[in-house]
Amino acid sequence: MTAQLNATRKEWLAARLDLLEEEKELTRQSDALAAKRQQLPRVRIDKQYRFDTEGGDASLKDLFGGRSQLLVYHFMFGPDYSAGCPSCSSIADGFNGFFVHLQNHDVAFWTVSRAPLEKLQAFKRRMDWSFPWASSAPSDFNADFSVLFTPEQQRGGGIEYNYRREPPAPEPLAGKTVAEWQSRDGEGPVGQIAAQTGTDVPTYTRDRPGVSAFELIDGAVYHSYSTYARGLDGMWGMYQWLDRAPKGRNETGIWWRHHDRYGTE
Repeated sequence: MTAQLNATRKEWLAARLDLLEEEKELTRQSDALAAKRQQLPRVRIDKQYRFDTEGGDASLKDLFGGRSQLLVYHFMFGPDYSAGCPSCSSIADGFNGFFVHLQNHDVAFWTVSRAPLEKLQAFKRRMDWSFPWASSAPSDFNADFSVLFTPEQQRGGGIEYNYRREPPAPEPLAGKTVAEWQSRDGEGPVGQIAAQTGTDVPTYTRDRPGVSAFELIDGAVYHSYSTYARGLDGMWGMYQWLDRAPKGRNETGIWWRHHDRYGTE
């Protein structure tokens, strides 16, 4: 759809007011969905998960830090990665600004990845991030919350991600919304992103992104919510701004990088 050029201010205002009504309706729908998220049934977590943190060994309950709620960002950084996923990194670039507000509103916030803590800390220093980051390497946490899959699951079609089963594939493509994109040398989009983590496509896509929410009630931990894939769109700050830019997302390939790699290629 091509925008009308040389419109009068009166024409622009009429169109803007029409759009405003749709935006208000979307806001109301979003509020209603948020209320439904909060009303989801809780599942008690009795399994003992262990995490490596800067403060030492921790349980899932420890991650609450005395708060009643916990939000976890499942950051794609497997033990074989040399750098964090650039898409997760772009999302995480916004965490520094808001996590302190959450922590002062009874909500603990952590990013969690499978890579060893030392590797996570080195990348965190490189990115100049300050939010808390734990390694889930000692436990089944990632697999149990559907953000880690085995080579056998990849080959046999045993992956259930974003509440849907994926077909078997020799090189499973996470993020099928960009599956049609190709680079000039014919490399697919997931291959381009995997290369930025120092891995190949199968290794890269064994880990997946997501967000999970937990609540502490009478000393017990309960799982309340998880979302994956496009469910993370609202947390990817750059896209919220691009959706309001004149040309929108305007993308035909993988254009984003780790923020310290722009201008280096």
